[in-house]
Amino acid sequence: MKAFLVEKYGGPAGMRAAEVPDPQVGDEDVLVEIQAASVNPLDIKLRDGAFKSFLPYRLPLVLGNDLAGKVVRVGPSVTRFAVGDEVYARPDKDRIGTFAERLAVHQDDLAPKPDGLTMTEAASLPLVALTAWQALVERARVRPGQKVLIHAGAGGLGSVAVQLAKALGAHVATTASTGKADLVRELGADEVIDYRTQGFETLLEGYDVVLDSLGGENLAKSLRILKPGGMAISVAGPPDAAFARELGANPILRLAMGALSFRTRRSAKRQGVTYSFLFMKASGAQLRELTPLIDAGKIRPVVDCVFPFDETLQAMDYVEKGRAKAGKVVVAMT
Repeated sequence: MKAFLVEKYGGPAGMRAAEVPDPQVGDEDVLVEIQAASVNPLDIKLRDGAFKSFLPYRLPLVLGNDLAGKVVRVGPSVTRFAVGDEVYARPDKDRIGTFAERLAVHQDDLAPKPDGLTMTEAASLPLVALTAWQALVERARVRPGQKVLIHAGAGGLGSVAVQLAKALGAHVATTASTGKADLVRELGADEVIDYRTQGFETLLEGYDVVLDSLGGENLAKSLRILKPGGMAISVAGPPDAAFARELGANPILRLAMGALSFRTRRSAKRQGVTYSFLFMKASGAQLRELTPLIDAGKIRPVVDCVFPFDETLQAMDYVEKGRAKAGKVVVAMT
């Protein structure tokens, strides 16, 4: 089958199209014929080797972290899916590879595709929807009436997180450019901060939760708008020791990750708030919990554009250079 491989870390030159063997299907695996896959900033970071210290993939590696497609085969112990089912998933971090014609996914990581979504729409959701769910529901436990700041509300993660926070009953603020203000308001934002002309840290205060996807100085400023006891969750900030424990990392790597986040955690502690790094996990069960919100229209996909599968490398370049106007970029087989 055709797939897009990372042969060496370091940039676009290390990736190419190739013919690879069909996936092996384990007892609890579902073989999916992929009809669409989306491109995430995570794909760029994995291609460049940004996470190789704690995600030691063996190269060559088929890239891709989101899929939608049809079941073409099931393992003998699979109980939840049958041939012909339409499904979507973010595969487990150790079994990625959606930039391919087929992929074997453990049944626990797979969910039925919501009926009202096309394959391209469904492919845009799993990674960002699970990230938003794990940040806002699982970790922050957002409740009605709380104040939540979502950075980059028109982006892939932000566009879903704004909708989820609103569905949870929160007062939602977000950062976006003036040209995207109407979009994020349609998604549910109550306050829109133009990051080009306004400093969110001077306009907002007393927030319960911040979801940060930018890191750096943006994260440092985010800590200052939280009320005592508030929480900043970042997918771009420094990893912490809790994440190292989740990975089962050795003591040396735990210490290293703790050192990376020391200044951020110290700053948070001084301000009476907490900092938490999030690297999302695959979960078919959580995708099922999101389905009623999708069916009710409370969460809708935002797709910037669709590339043909043969142009996966061009789609990655488009994302890497920041050309997407809003939402996700998808590659489609047909």
